[in-house]
Amino acid sequence: MAASERIKLANLCYSKEWSKAIRVLDSLLDQSLAIQDICNRAFCYSQLELHKHTIKDCDKALQLDPGVVQAYILKGQALSALGRKEEALFVWKKGRECAISHSTDLKQVLELEELLKIANGIGNCNGVYLPDEVSVSSIELSDSGHHPDTESTETIRKQNILNGKSEMCNGTSTAARDIQCNSNHNTEIDIESSGKYIETKDLEYHSNGNHHAPISNNLEPCGETTNTTAPHVKQVRSKLSVKQESLSKSGLTSDALNRICSGGKQNKKFSLARISDTNSVTVDFRLSRGISQVNEGKYAQAIAIFDKILKGDPTYPEALIGRGTAYAFQRELHAAIDDFTEALKSNPYAVEAWKRRGQAQAALGQSVQAIADLTKALEYDPNSSDGFHERGLVYYKFKHYDAAVKDLSACVALDKTDKSAYSYLGLSLSSLGDFKGAEENHLKAIHLDKNFLEAWVHLTQLYVDLADSTKALECIQEILEINSGFAKAYYLRGLLFHGLGDHRKAIENLSMSLDIEKSNIDSLYLRASCYHAVGEYGKATEDYDTILGLDLETMEKFIFQCLAFYQNEIALYTASKLRSEFCWFDIDGDIDPLFKEYWCKRLHPKNVCEKVFRQPAIRDTKRTKIRKQDSAVTKQKTALQNAADSVGCKIQYQCPGFLPNRRQHRMAGLAAIEIAQKVSKVWRSLHLEWKHANKNTSKHGKKTRKKEKVQFASQNRGGDCCSTTSLSETSASMGTVEDKPSGRSMMPWHDIYSLAVKWRQISEPCDPVVWINKLSEEFNSGFGSNTPIVMGQAKVVRYFSNYARTLDVAKTVIKEKKNVMGKGDEAINLSEANKLKEIMHAESCSDLHRIIGEDFWLATWCTSTAVRGKQLEGTRITVLKNGEVGHDFGIRTPCTPSRWDDFDAEMTIAWDAVCDAYCADAYGSTSKDVLENVKNAILRMTYYWYNFMPLSRGSASVGFIVLLGLLMAVNLEFTGMIPEGVQVDWDAILNFNPESFIETVKSWLYPSLTVSTSWKGYPDVTLTLPTVGSIVAALSPKDK
Repeated sequence: MAASERIKLANLCYSKEWSKAIRVLDSLLDQSLAIQDICNRAFCYSQLELHKHTIKDCDKALQLDPGVVQAYILKGQALSALGRKEEALFVWKKGRECAISHSTDLKQVLELEELLKIANGIGNCNGVYLPDEVSVSSIELSDSGHHPDTESTETIRKQNILNGKSEMCNGTSTAARDIQCNSNHNTEIDIESSGKYIETKDLEYHSNGNHHAPISNNLEPCGETTNTTAPHVKQVRSKLSVKQESLSKSGLTSDALNRICSGGKQNKKFSLARISDTNSVTVDFRLSRGISQVNEGKYAQAIAIFDKILKGDPTYPEALIGRGTAYAFQRELHAAIDDFTEALKSNPYAVEAWKRRGQAQAALGQSVQAIADLTKALEYDPNSSDGFHERGLVYYKFKHYDAAVKDLSACVALDKTDKSAYSYLGLSLSSLGDFKGAEENHLKAIHLDKNFLEAWVHLTQLYVDLADSTKALECIQEILEINSGFAKAYYLRGLLFHGLGDHRKAIENLSMSLDIEKSNIDSLYLRASCYHAVGEYGKATEDYDTILGLDLETMEKFIFQCLAFYQNEIALYTASKLRSEFCWFDIDGDIDPLFKEYWCKRLHPKNVCEKVFRQPAIRDTKRTKIRKQDSAVTKQKTALQNAADSVGCKIQYQCPGFLPNRRQHRMAGLAAIEIAQKVSKVWRSLHLEWKHANKNTSKHGKKTRKKEKVQFASQNRGGDCCSTTSLSETSASMGTVEDKPSGRSMMPWHDIYSLAVKWRQISEPCDPVVWINKLSEEFNSGFGSNTPIVMGQAKVVRYFSNYARTLDVAKTVIKEKKNVMGKGDEAINLSEANKLKEIMHAESCSDLHRIIGEDFWLATWCTSTAVRGKQLEGTRITVLKNGEVGHDFGIRTPCTPSRWDDFDAEMTIAWDAVCDAYCADAYGSTSKDVLENVKNAILRMTYYWYNFMPLSRGSASVGFIVLLGLLMAVNLEFTGMIPEGVQVDWDAILNFNPESFIETVKSWLYPSLTVSTSWKGYPDVTLTLPTVGSIVAALSPKDK
């Protein structure tokens, strides 16, 4: 296809159809970025006298390779045509300076001289000076796996390619978790052979994998120098010069392959230990040709040339390194490593060989060997900023963030102009929780180069992590002003809009990203999720099917395919329920437990396909689209949605990492209002029953109610026909009540929380939110939620603020119980006085692990209200060794059947206490003092819910939604916001009894409660949004 387009291009130029030629060049550049094609397009623009366009393309070419003489010529001509003679002269002079220090087309050099002669108005020039050392343009080495969010379309890479004229391949991104992008000055040799690379964050979301490593072919066959590390070795000089600024350092970089013998600065003379006696000018010329072939992406031809050289001298170091680099381009990393190893046997002081081998080993995931080789390179050149940069990048990629900070700090101390080092120093500091330092270093990188895309992307991710959407959007706009065709910018903006709950805007931006990169799995997956959420199920299944059809190389990407399978099934299920009442939407009751287990654990769906009934495909598209009456705007809907927005925003945590999600806010508000409306009806009946019972007591002197079996009437829409009547099954065993009205006889606690769970499920359908006791085998084995605080050395943005408190709680539990549980659930005795004393002085989870000597976990406890003196198992604090450095520190909340029974009984008693407190003397009261016991009872039930954690995810938001709904039902409106830095679920988890939790929360909650009955005027949620389709439409409003 490209060949036919080039023939067409030539014909159009012959016929001087410049506009059509430009369109062909646009197409070619979309397929593969080539500096020559940019210059060709600039030339076509010049023929149309579109001089500003000419200048713009020339600037692009020069940004990618400052040594492109043709660009200087065309730019100067355009400036001259615009009357900017002095600028034109300056550009041509700069072009001449570049030409005399690089391998250049002599015809173009002479043309430059002629232009300068004319511009200067003189009869002759001093001639063209060609120095002895002439270097060829650099080659690009591509990282295909580490940076998961990359730009596969070559047009987008103009900020990533410096001097290279070809490139290998791209990597693509993983979610949610660490986002990076390359700059126009970044070099890297992270070539991946196995298809699997190292991820830096959950995601996290990372950088494009395009990098450059220049090779020069300027050989000086004479001249000796002494290596400072080995002064006794006489070496033949082979100086290969490349300007420092033309080199990139975003990856496992090296200044140039040509600096084989030393990692020193470029003004030093670099030498080899030995060159074959048979080497001659001819051999050197062939070496130069081989390097040129690599630069042009002709790796097979380059290898053939190097093979011929090595046939005559099998130990020729430069040829070995050249061939090794060509192998690396072809992902033949083991062969590359073999060549670099042979080069080092011939010349142990070849710093560049140490670097290259270290880079290739890093690409294979061999972190220890990579670090060792890069350290060796630094031994021979201890003041090499480039060496520190490269090793710092390897440390960063393998998540040794402390070491990365040290090396990158050393790098910028030696070279204060290294923008890439500043940006990666910022990433490393961010991983360690130093967000201010991270921001400062990203800004330093941008100050050095305002067009440095990689730093802008890193800064964007930092602001997203910190939940500063305003600054994040500003950064993305800056990126698009630099390069409006940068696919990752649209992906990032789509990701941000998704996090803000604006799924339709997210779809717009993700579609723009996919227009540029049609098979980018990150954009496809996220767009499918957004289509799914807003009810466009046909488009969602199309994207899911596309993902399932992609040929992916890495396990990280394969996870997307697994999730696409499960979410496609959920989309088909939801589409089949669109016209049904909400009660018929029952993921927990209708979806097979095995499917849910595999979905939650992101497992390969093969077993599910064999054992679980699949959802039927969409046949009648009309029945799977939201009907007009469901999406129609009415006064009732508008009033209800406005009320829901004002109520739901109260769930927002004011903490780093928690973006304000307007979709989730609306969901929370609608759920809280529905809970208030349903619970108030139950309480009205209970209050009447309580009054009747009191009358009978006063009349007959005793209560006449008999012991009765509890009947669980469904409170979900649709009544007994609804499959969600099964939600109360887990409480059925709790049996009987006596002599008093019972809240659970009318509406069990499980049904109240199930209302909020269903809203949470439909608001973000790609989150696997399910009741754990509905996971069969996993429930029996103790499936639990896992919340990390520290992962290795990385501090989890959302939860690290709880680190110190969790550590203190762990020490308190150890002091009380004098033991912890080992990996195999065996008890580890810690009763020795000295050891306990040492534990009490531990300042980190690493200290605890060192003292105890192995991986361990310990369980907190919750004081029971149902059974005096009983302690329930709370959460499990875990400390696990993570590789060579760092530890995983977090909480894991298991849910075994026995634990479920304990908390079910506790929740039942707590819910009865709420009903009793309100339905007696406090019913209908507007006195805060009278309602004090009711408020405390609601908080007590919330405490047990958070420690229970009965959902696979989403327990935190569900708990606070129910809290708001119950407060509303007793005519109390929360007018404030959750204070900055407070996470209510963690306050519950890290308190050993409900009274402490109540005292903690009431200090900020109760002053913000006002008596209000305005909620009674809200439209009935069940009647206003009667179907699944109407609910999806309410959560996904279209912009007016």
